[in-house]
Amino acid sequence: MRIRNISLLLISLSVLIACGGKKKEAATQQKPGGSNQPPMRVDGYVVSPESFQENIEVPGTIVANEKVEIHPEVSGRIVQLNVVEGKYVGKGALLAKLYDGDLRAQLNKLYIQLALAKKTEERQAQLLKIQGISQQDYDISLLQVNSLNADIGILQTSIAKTVVRAPFSGKIGLTTISPGAYVTPATIIAVINQTDQLKLDFSVPEKYTGQIKIGQLVTFTFEGSSKELGAKVIATEANVMENTRSLTVRAAVVGTDNGLLPGAFAKVKLSFDPDPNALLIPTQAVLPQARGKKVILYKSGTAVFADVTTGVRDSARVQVLDGLQPGDTVVVTGLLSVRPEGKIQIGKIVNNKK
Repeated sequence: MRIRNISLLLISLSVLIACGGKKKEAATQQKPGGSNQPPMRVDGYVVSPESFQENIEVPGTIVANEKVEIHPEVSGRIVQLNVVEGKYVGKGALLAKLYDGDLRAQLNKLYIQLALAKKTEERQAQLLKIQGISQQDYDISLLQVNSLNADIGILQTSIAKTVVRAPFSGKIGLTTISPGAYVTPATIIAVINQTDQLKLDFSVPEKYTGQIKIGQLVTFTFEGSSKELGAKVIATEANVMENTRSLTVRAAVVGTDNGLLPGAFAKVKLSFDPDPNALLIPTQAVLPQARGKKVILYKSGTAVFADVTTGVRDSARVQVLDGLQPGDTVVVTGLLSVRPEGKIQIGKIVNNKK
């Protein structure tokens, strides 16, 4: 019986010792956690003002300096056609002549009537001097002379309208009419483009309207050529287009190129005045949010999430318009692991030039 009691006592002591060891081990495992973890190491980027020139690329269209569809002013049959497709013509060159035989016959008739009316007026003028006729009779003969002169002027104008001339020097396009065809004022005889001086039309977003200046130089390229040409801004549209919120700009092309034709597509490159105090950070430092964008700032060993407003960007950096100050340190690595108000440590400054 005594031996049995000693055995029970030894078992109880063993259980107590085992429980105490487990509690001590649990306490030992819990102690290193929480605030004793080392801060997370990240790389930083120190924000500093620098000069930044913004460049954009927009589509454009080459247009002729002048372009016009040539229509006859009157209806008639073409008796002479001097339109040579693809050829240059000078200002005032004869393009087409319509039949005017009937008008010239009427004109000759009026010339004969005018000659007779003038003789009658001269005789009556002599009679009026000796009071052989009344003033009224003389006035009627004079009116007849003036009326015939007016009719002759009308016919001469009608005959002049049968001649179609080039309004300016330029290149003639393709035509679909032939000599002998009957044409009306709706018929297109030819299309003339003034290609010795070309223009460039393009549109820029509304936010750049204040940066477009008359005389500003732009560069462009076009399909089929790697040559970069220049153009000088000569005018802008009077208003911003409501459907696209963009401003149409027109520039005069500097120089010529044989492959450059009106209607060609152009890639226009614009360079604006540089901002001497721009704040730029690496693109990967910006965290897109459901509303806006954020960056992580290093503040005395703590991660601070700050809202920012971004502007333009280049291949590696983005401009920050609001939310940063010169001297701020922006976290650029480990962004997905950093938590707000979490402890961080700067491993290196990536833009340190030393």
